[in-house]
Amino acid sequence: MFKSIFSNSFGILISRVSGLIRDILMTSVLGASVWSDVFFMAFKFPNLFRRIFAEGSFTQSFMPSYIASRQKSVFAVAIFIRFMTFIIAFSLIVTLFPEFFTKLLAWDWDADLISKTAPLTTINFWYLDLIFIVTFLGTLLQHKEHFFTTAFSTVWLNIAMITSLMLFQHSDPKTIVYALSFSILAGGLLQVATHLYTMRQQGLMKLLIGGWKYRRSKDVKAEESKFSGLFFPSVLGNSTAQIASFIDTSLASFLAAGSVSYLFYANRIFQLPFAIIALAITTALFPGIAKAIKNENHTLAYKNLNKSFWLLSVLLGLSVLGGVLLSEPIVWLLFERGHFTIQDTHNTADVLMMYMVGLIPFGLAKLFSLYLYAMHKHVKAAKIAASSLIVNIIFSLILMKPLGAAGLALAGSIGGAVQMILTMREVGWSILFDILKTKNTLYFIVGMTMFGGLFYILNQFLINLIR
Repeated sequence: MFKSIFSNSFGILISRVSGLIRDILMTSVLGASVWSDVFFMAFKFPNLFRRIFAEGSFTQSFMPSYIASRQKSVFAVAIFIRFMTFIIAFSLIVTLFPEFFTKLLAWDWDADLISKTAPLTTINFWYLDLIFIVTFLGTLLQHKEHFFTTAFSTVWLNIAMITSLMLFQHSDPKTIVYALSFSILAGGLLQVATHLYTMRQQGLMKLLIGGWKYRRSKDVKAEESKFSGLFFPSVLGNSTAQIASFIDTSLASFLAAGSVSYLFYANRIFQLPFAIIALAITTALFPGIAKAIKNENHTLAYKNLNKSFWLLSVLLGLSVLGGVLLSEPIVWLLFERGHFTIQDTHNTADVLMMYMVGLIPFGLAKLFSLYLYAMHKHVKAAKIAASSLIVNIIFSLILMKPLGAAGLALAGSIGGAVQMILTMREVGWSILFDILKTKNTLYFIVGMTMFGGLFYILNQFLINLIR
């Protein structure tokens, strides 16, 4: 399990670092111009669906159904054909009517901007087809407890985009954004190729071939129907974070100038430990818990949960202490240069502290929600996510005026705490109490107190150094 967690975390880390290099190069080549806006808007649709797929909606609904299936190969191929047919059809519709779909995203843009963006929307949207193939194959690999390929694969997308930026950096902006759009498809093809190679190495190609061969002779309609009942609640449950982010950005536009940027930069820092620690651990843990619960081996499931709980708590606890107590030095190191002033650093640091408060609740909610998905309680998980979203919105409206952008970040953390509490209540408080009734709790409190003191002293030294 720890090997799986490490390989997943390492893959995500490499992916995030390459993404940061890509963003720095893109800013240098395109800047903040009309053509950069055009490109980001064109990539918004497939990127939204990519994030929904990649952040667990498909895997969390497919994995339990796949484990329970008596005809795994036929079931997997049937689900792949159903989704692929729909996505290709959707992509063809977008290709035929790109201006209509572009207008849905940028409803306040004029006809000239829409006409510039529409062809790019067509090109970028086909990335969705490729990323679904990657997600599907990645889920089969996760069932075999192989995680590195999927975690690492986004690096190919970043490499393709970086290559196009370097090759066309001296071209006109229109050429650059078209090159970037085609490089996204090239990166998607590389991701698919990498997964197919790993599937062959893991001996899983026979599963797909057999599923295709016997797809008409085996009846899996009941299993497909059950999967559909799990998938759509899972989409709702995993989309609330995207909805909350969209709402926060909209509300921040009513605040002082720079508020949207403060939220963006602080959230980028917050997402790093969340992805490398929380997402990596829960992704690696999910197949094991799903298999254990399916086999009614709850002792094994609790054992894995216990180990993961303390690993997650310690790593996230250190991240929270570092993010809160060292917020200003962190923001200074990453962003304070050029037009990013000292005041911008202070404002972003305030937002970062409010985000980091919610890191442990978000991580533990993600961990304990695995039980809900493994027990096919996707509807319950969706209701919990919706409740946390409503709480988030209410507190955003309450706190945005007195606290500004930091209030919006704090509202998100409160929503995460509500999600954690509701998830634990559904799973059972007794499981949490059994985990906490050990000497590990004392070690955790003493350790966090000591590191808190060390981080405080380090912050005082760094503040005196940089200011």
